Amino acid sequence: MDLFGDTQGKPRTESPPLADRMRPRTLEEFVGQGHLLSSGKLLRELANAGELRSLILWGPPGSGKTTLAQLLARSAGAVCIHFSPVTSGVKDLKKIFQEAQDLQRFGKRTVLFVDEIHHLNKSQQDTFLPHVERGILILIGATTENPSFEVIAPLLSRCQVLVLHSLSDEDLARIIDSALSDAQRGLGAMGLSIDAEAREFLIRQSHGDARAALNALEIAAALARKDKIIDLQNAQEALQRKALRYDKAGEEHYNVISAFIKSLRGSDPDAALYWMMRMLEAGENPLFIARRMVIFAAEDVGNADPRALQLAVAAKDAVHFVGLPEGRIPLAQAATYLATAPKSNASYKAMLAAVKDVEEKGALPVPLHLRNAPTELMDKLGYGKGYKYAHDFPDHVVEQEHLPKELEGNKYYFPSDSGEEKQIKQRLMQWDQKRKRPSD
Repeated sequence: MDLFGDTQGKPRTESPPLADRMRPRTLEEFVGQGHLLSSGKLLRELANAGELRSLILWGPPGSGKTTLAQLLARSAGAVCIHFSPVTSGVKDLKKIFQEAQDLQRFGKRTVLFVDEIHHLNKSQQDTFLPHVERGILILIGATTENPSFEVIAPLLSRCQVLVLHSLSDEDLARIIDSALSDAQRGLGAMGLSIDAEAREFLIRQSHGDARAALNALEIAAALARKDKIIDLQNAQEALQRKALRYDKAGEEHYNVISAFIKSLRGSDPDAALYWMMRMLEAGENPLFIARRMVIFAAEDVGNADPRALQLAVAAKDAVHFVGLPEGRIPLAQAATYLATAPKSNASYKAMLAAVKDVEEKGALPVPLHLRNAPTELMDKLGYGKGYKYAHDFPDHVVEQEHLPKELEGNKYYFPSDSGEEKQIKQRLMQWDQKRKRPSD
């Protein structure tokens, strides 16, 4: 039995899908995952040495988990058996374990590839342990879910977890072009070409999923059989979606993200959601949007609501964890929170003011009383002399200058009266009175 459950040598009654036909036959043909497959990287070195170890491949759909398992098994000369928790059960596993033991007696290694290993329950995962432990089989599990939550600890400790990434636009472009030119396995015999708009549309709508890109390309090619060119209309029909006007590298990209940020700043959650969905539906990278919200939380909300930055970072982590389409949900939560949060750019303006002094006055010397004195010589030179330890004073507030002499009395941060920053403002005013400084 081969990796995909087909009996070797059994004639096919129909042509397999394009995504199956174009599956890489060697690691040299594999596109993407350079962090694992480039020269000197883990999987490349394992393959070159013909070695194998139990692995958990964690990554989004269409990132190459199944193909990698097949290629690694082939490079080591091992028999690779495919097991799907959705269609098979414990009875099938027992048969596989017995076959692996029989092959081991003849000096043959067995790779058991478990697709969507997170669907196995705890007792089913337990059955793998003795066979992996004794080296009867090498387990390669594939999952789109975090293995820390879905794979039992004893099994996880016996496997190395490798993270696969969604394919880049450049990766998908290579895959599409290869499928169109390959006359043996791809669509090359049809003599088709694809225009730039259609190609970009397929790439954007595939969201880093090679299988999705090839499936859509195959349908679009069938629609374009007569005209010999795949245009945008064919690509839209194949995906049953219209292309939104949005160029990720052009003016519209900057126009829409600008509208999104200004809607957040203007405390308009409805407009913010509209512009965000415009970007996502057009194929924008959700992490780009999440990064912009992280920046916005610090720049435009700031200390008026310190939780805003925490929520924005959590949304970034969430969308990276779950991917699309579900990742839109935490992004929407973050967008509405940021839009409705109290606003203050006081900390951002303080940063700019401090930077201006740094640029204009250069690297001013640190006052002696603020310097540490780890050596006797430094102590004799007056390092740390006269420093007042704040915790030794009432309310931990001390009258002491912390800026260089040339900047004494300068103020950069002026809290607003918005949200929680109003309390910060009052606190600073009270401290200034204790330090006998003028309050601004």
